[in-house]
Order: sequence, then structure tokens, then C-alpha cells
Amino acid sequence: MPHVFEYALLRAVPRQERGEFMNVGVIVYCAPLGFLCAKTYVDGERLRVLDPHLDVEMLETSLKHLTNSCDGAAEAGPVSRTTVGQRFRWLTAPRSTIVQTSPAHTGWTDDPSAEVNRLFDALVLPPR
Repeated sequence: MPHVFEYALLRAVPRQERGEFMNVGVIVYCAPLGFLCAKTYVDGERLRVLDPHLDVEMLETSLKHLTNSCDGAAEAGPVSRTTVGQRFRWLTAPRSTIVQTSPAHTGWTDDPSAEVNRLFDALVLPPR
């Protein structure tokens, strides 16, 4: 039986004043199944086209913190003690940092883990 799920893309925004970004991950949330997962990929070479001085290590650290927050890992801090739904809303809230999210989108799925991989392949990985 299909379930409603929500997803948002994670975007690296190296220079906010230019408004340019690159998709670097996806977050998938399925409330009925208590599912929340983020998957990321950083292509430093492609991102440095947008900003040659980008601190790729800082971006990767920020994304690691975000994925830890999805997992509810203790090192994520207070957000790890919230519900899965609260974490998704916190992670997808608008912000003006190097990592931003797209608006949330919805769909139907029988397998949210498969949706993570499908969306990651289609919207995050470089074109093949």
C-alpha cells in the first residue's frame, strides 16, 4: 500500500549574492512509516566553478551534521531529541547559509528507501 512521502533537495549555495546553487543531496520523509533519510554527494570540482574559493571541507562537515540530524545521532545536538517530523521541518526551514533546501515536494511510495536512491540518482548525481 503506497504512503505519502515528502522530499527536499539539499543545495550548496557558495555565494548567496549570486543566487547560484548545485544540488548536493536529498532528504526524504515518510510520516506514516516514521522514515527520515538524507543522502549527499559533493563534487568539489564542479562546485569550484561557481566559487573557486569554496571551502569544500566545511560544506562536507555541514552536510554530515545534517545527515546526523536525520538519523537522530546524539552528536547532532538537541535536534536529535525531536520527532522525525520535527526534524524534517527543522532541516527544510528556509535559511541563508551555504546549505539550503528546495521547497518540499510530495509523492506516493511503497518504499521510501528506494525513493531516496531514485531521487538521488535523478536529481543530485552529475548527468551521465
